[in-house]
Amino acid sequence: MSNKDFEQNDDNVNVNSEGMSPDQVDEEIHSETLEGKKRKPQHLIINKESGKVINAETGEEVQSIDIVTEDGMLGSVSSTGRIVLCGANAYEEKYYFNPLFRKVPESIQKELRIICVLYTQNAGGVFTIEFEEDGTITMETNADEEDITYDEVSAGLLIGEIRRQRQDLFKALETYYKVIVLHHDISELLNEDETDDED
Repeated sequence: MSNKDFEQNDDNVNVNSEGMSPDQVDEEIHSETLEGKKRKPQHLIINKESGKVINAETGEEVQSIDIVTEDGMLGSVSSTGRIVLCGANAYEEKYYFNPLFRKVPESIQKELRIICVLYTQNAGGVFTIEFEEDGTITMETNADEEDITYDEVSAGLLIGEIRRQRQDLFKALETYYKVIVLHHDISELLNEDETDDED
């Protein structure tokens, strides 16, 4: 579910077609999970050579898989197994931000939205910012095979430019992930940063 799936009501609160705010939707999903209510499972096929994940019933490629962590938080995993932070899709004109990271400051969330949306406006295709298993940030881009306007070389160069320009932002997000999700000691991480700066 994307931010576009919600509209503002008279009280200036974002609601979906069922009159629920994003937080209420998350709460309902989490409570269903914690109470042991299960949704109909999807049968997925993973192609080991291409890494693509296919829905066995529909035959459609699955771009992301919703997961629920032990504490009942909804997350999203890309087909490569990385945790998706956010992303944008030029074809559907949608932006996605993983609700697992809703405690990230609003200013950073806005900056991430700008990065993703501008990327897909300039390069097209689908763009995601993801966390590797060790907390490192990686950026992924791909496009539909029929999309003749998508230039893989330009898309790759644009990722390199974003990485250079937003280096401090990504470093801060990596630290956040390592502390909040991986439970690393923040003082050790800060000491590593100081050592890196001296080199």
